[in-house]
Parts: sequence; C-alpha cells; structure tokens
Amino acid sequence: MSRWLVKISLFLNYFVFAILLNSVGTVILQVQNTYGVSESSASVLEAFKDLPIAITSFLVASFIVRIGYRRAMLFALGFITLVALMMPQLPTFWMAKAMFAATGVGFALVKVSVFATLGLVTDSRKDHASLMNFLESFFMVGVLSGYFIFSAFVDDSDPSSLGWLNVYYVLAAMSLAAFILLLFAKIDERAAHVGEPESLADEFIGMLKLCIRPLVLVFIISAFLYVLIEQSIMSWLPTFNSRILNLAPSLSIQMASILAASTALGRFSAGFLLKHFDWLRVLVVGLVSAAILVLVALPLAGSDGGPVITTWAAAPIAAFVFPLIGFLIAPVYPAINSVILSALPAHQHGAMAGLIVVFSALGGTTGSIITGTLFEHFGGSTAFYFSLVPITLIVIALVIFKRLSDEHLENEKVT
Repeated sequence: MSRWLVKISLFLNYFVFAILLNSVGTVILQVQNTYGVSESSASVLEAFKDLPIAITSFLVASFIVRIGYRRAMLFALGFITLVALMMPQLPTFWMAKAMFAATGVGFALVKVSVFATLGLVTDSRKDHASLMNFLESFFMVGVLSGYFIFSAFVDDSDPSSLGWLNVYYVLAAMSLAAFILLLFAKIDERAAHVGEPESLADEFIGMLKLCIRPLVLVFIISAFLYVLIEQSIMSWLPTFNSRILNLAPSLSIQMASILAASTALGRFSAGFLLKHFDWLRVLVVGLVSAAILVLVALPLAGSDGGPVITTWAAAPIAAFVFPLIGFLIAPVYPAINSVILSALPAHQHGAMAGLIVVFSALGGTTGSIITGTLFEHFGGSTAFYFSLVPITLIVIALVIFKRLSDEHLENEKVT
C-alpha cells in the first residue's frame, strides 16, 4: 500500500488513544461527582494510566521490531475495544482504574509503534520533524474532540448520574474502526531490521545502554519535565474549572478543550516555524512566555463562590486565558522527540521510542499526583503555580540538549 494510507492509519490510531488517554482529567472530575472519592484518591487514575505505559514500553520496546509494529497496534486497538465495552457494564471506581490501565498498555504499544514507523515513511530529518509535529497536533485534535464527546454525556442536573459512562460505547466503535483501517494499511518494516541485534538479550541491553549516553540522558530529563508540566495542567484543568472557577461540570470539561485546541494550534504552527528557525530559540521563547502567562492568568482566577456558571459567555476571563499556555509549550515535545530519533539509526527507533514513552509516562504520573496533592491541601491556584518550577528546569535542560545534539551531528559528519 502507498504511504498515504499508512500515514492516515497512524493518525487515526493516535486520534483514538488521544481521546482515551487524555480523558483522565474528565474522569477525575466525574469519579469525584459519581463515586464520591477525594481529589488525592482520584489523582491515582493518572498512575493507573501512566505506570502501565511505562512498564509495557520498558518490557516490549527493545524487541517490538520482532513482534511487528502493525501487529502491536492491531492488538492494542482490539484490546481497548473490548475493555471500553465493559466500562458501562461495571460502574465502579476500580473499573475506571482498570480502564486506564488497559489504555496505558494499549497506548504504549501504539506510541512506540507509531514513533518507530515514522522513520520508515519519511525521507529526511526535516520531513521527520514536520510529520512528527503534525502527528502530535492531530493528537491534540483528538484530545479536543474528547472533551466535547464526554461532555455530551454529562448530566449537569444530576452530577452523580452514571449516564456519562455510555460514552465508552462510542469510543469502542471508534477504536474498532481504527482496527479495521489498519488491517488494510500494509507497512514495509524491512528497514527496521537492518542492523538490529541478533538476540532479545542484546536488544534489551542495547536499550539500557541508550540511557547512559549523555545526549539521550538529557533528552529523557527534558521529556520527563515537559510531560510533568503538560499532564499536571491537562489532568486537573476540568477540576480547576469546576472547583475554583465555579463552572458547571459539563462546561468545566468543555472549556478544558481550550487547552487542547491551543496545544494543537501550537504544534501545527511549529510544523512550519521549525523549518525556518532554530528549534532551541522557538522552544525557549515559548517556555519563557508560558511562565509569564502563569503569573498573569492565575491571579484572575479568584472565585467569588457565586452561582454555578453554565454558559461560555458567563465564564470568567481566567477560563479563557490560562489554557493558552498549551500554545506556548506545545512545540517542545515533538521537537525534542524528532531531534533524538533523527540522531539514531532506524533499528534503534523502537528502543528509543520505548524510552520516550516510559519517561513521559513517569513524568505524567508525577505531575498529576503532585498537582492533586497540592490542589487538595493548598488550592487549585497554588497547584498550578507549581508549573513554574519545571518550566525553569526544562529551559536549562534544553540548552544542554542543544549543545549535545550539535556535537553529535558534528561527529556524524566527521565519521
């Protein structure tokens, strides 16, 4: 099959898991309303999502090329279809945990496979960076869509209603459609086998050796910090909107879509900017601007405890301004992923993609748990001010990463 069908399939797979994976913020709010759990208890849903991602990626990334990227994605889509169908049938908090655990396993297989496949369907570093940004922007379109899909099933007149669980029938149908499309998308994976180690042990050891390379180590730190920032905000923004800004539950979920929309726009824009400007300059300007936005937007978030807000027109300005942080930090993740993957041979992309997924998952869990704990004990505004710490640290890490990547490129030219 031609590359366009493969690319469409990759985009659709990413779209489906974008909705499932990033519904955690919505579900955190809904399990508080439906099952009466506390903020800190609800925050563990992030861990049930991210730890399976980390564990699965760590265990299979080194030899996923032997399994086959297409087979791994088909298994993930079939598995998540079945689990999504179970969600409305077992309306309990533990089933929500199981749903996110299944999502984590499936997403790990899909993300490692998608990232590794990008190198097989692109011909240059620029093409790789551009497709990576467009793919990640489409991922955020999926996140954006998810907010509206979920909110359509939320009953504001009865927050404890279980009707919102019916959304999983829709998601099961979507994942089944993605499964069927992938059956017809044939991926030429021969290039991924060129230069691969002879044994599984050698492949696993090779993945571990990647971790100790200075370039990879600094990348891992950068990716961890970025996802810590992104997920801490994304997972808790619906609760912030509801508890701090006094928005109705469905409106809280809908307005969290501004973050996804601004992130998608930021990554789409970066797909063009990175063709003309140095990537470090683009990322640092965005991160510094994001820090300024935090300092400006959060003081606007004081709630007067008045009546519940049910319309976009009545929402406070903070509900519109703070989510714009997504636009400013959005280019970081796809840009650094592209830099590190482009620096490695194709047969190492699966292992490197696994490391990306592992440490991204750990960053997401860490950020959500810290934010949930701060939210419960110190309030939502204080929890989001915390993002200034990792923003500062990631700027430092990116400067070091840029220096090491430039040195790596120079060494490649010499050899």
